[in-house]
Amino acid sequence: MNANSINRINFFEEARKYEKQIIQDRRYLHQHPELGFDLPNTQKYIRQRLDEMGIENKPCGVVPEEITKKYEKAGFGTQEHCTGVVATIGKGEPCILLRADMDALPLEEEYESEYKSKNPGKMHACGHDSHVAMLLGAAKILKDHEEELQGTVKLMFQPGEEWGYGAKLMIDDGVLENPTVDAAFGIHIMPDQEAGTLSVHKGTLTQAMDTYIIEIQGNGGHSSEPHKTVDANMIMNQLYTSLNLLYTREVDPRAHVTFSVGAMSGGTVTNIIPDKAVLQGNMRSFDQKSRDHLCSRIPEMVDHVVKAWRGEYNIVDFHTPTTHNDADFIDEIMPALEAVVGKDNIGDLGALGGSEDFSHISQAVPSAFVVLGTGKEGEPPVHNPRMHQKEDVFKYGAALHANVAMEWLKAQHK
Repeated sequence: MNANSINRINFFEEARKYEKQIIQDRRYLHQHPELGFDLPNTQKYIRQRLDEMGIENKPCGVVPEEITKKYEKAGFGTQEHCTGVVATIGKGEPCILLRADMDALPLEEEYESEYKSKNPGKMHACGHDSHVAMLLGAAKILKDHEEELQGTVKLMFQPGEEWGYGAKLMIDDGVLENPTVDAAFGIHIMPDQEAGTLSVHKGTLTQAMDTYIIEIQGNGGHSSEPHKTVDANMIMNQLYTSLNLLYTREVDPRAHVTFSVGAMSGGTVTNIIPDKAVLQGNMRSFDQKSRDHLCSRIPEMVDHVVKAWRGEYNIVDFHTPTTHNDADFIDEIMPALEAVVGKDNIGDLGALGGSEDFSHISQAVPSAFVVLGTGKEGEPPVHNPRMHQKEDVFKYGAALHANVAMEWLKAQHK
């Protein structure tokens, strides 16, 4: 066993030493979930913990007015503040970024525990509480070894992942600058994957997500006189058919693209042709060429269909790209991953079906986003009100973050 192996094993042992605090951090955050970009209590707790460790940190993220208005129209309420946190350990070049998202979901928790959510209708059902706790654990370990760091570790605590845009807000506010980030690493838990196992997939990991909320303006009237109206409901139904057919006739079936209309609304009673209607659709895709084509064609289709029936419209759209795992970067950090969980516990479960706004980071710098099992097959998955995790796995996440950062920085100086 060489010196490097001993050093790597010690990272896991140190994570074990801080396990009680990691679990305590996770339980506090689990009890106090917040939604969206504006997570003031979560931000306060993270900054207090970083201050206790003596780690320099500051707020990061600004919500432009146009983004606030978009999310208001989409029914997310008014969110004028982005409460991200960025912290640094070490100094000089190169710089690696470690990321944890921290927002919850609008779910009523059904899993009974002593640390059950205290905020009605809100729950950490995607594990972001554990992501933060694992990164705080890694922060403590790395701070203990700051003098050994051969560069800078930047910690990114990010709100608004569930809305697909929190990472972008922090990027726009400079999270990848001063110092310039050269690579990035992130972990997502999975409660229906065997505890302690790691899935590492090279290439495209998550789907792009493109959302369209189409507000149709017609001219309402009496149902006995449809010729005097512009029927917003009829236009909406024409759009439903046209948009659902579009990808089936203009995209190669092997490209794995889906389009779904998740919500339609218009009208109040049977004898009134409504003025207005709203259609909400969502496209998921892995293939960039197909995505680019459809992102240009969907607005064209909307324009032609609505105007063909003499209506007017407004589109509110949101776009989250694919998450790309850089193959060379993964090869570089693989020994650090294996040192923590063991080579036999690392596999490739393939690409994920959902979307992840770590994608904004992965499009900017070489990145790796890995999936850590925290349960077992058959357990409630993420976004389920009964989702729960094995807390003794969180120390692995802390050790993974710390070991990847330390070893990758070291390797850049060889």
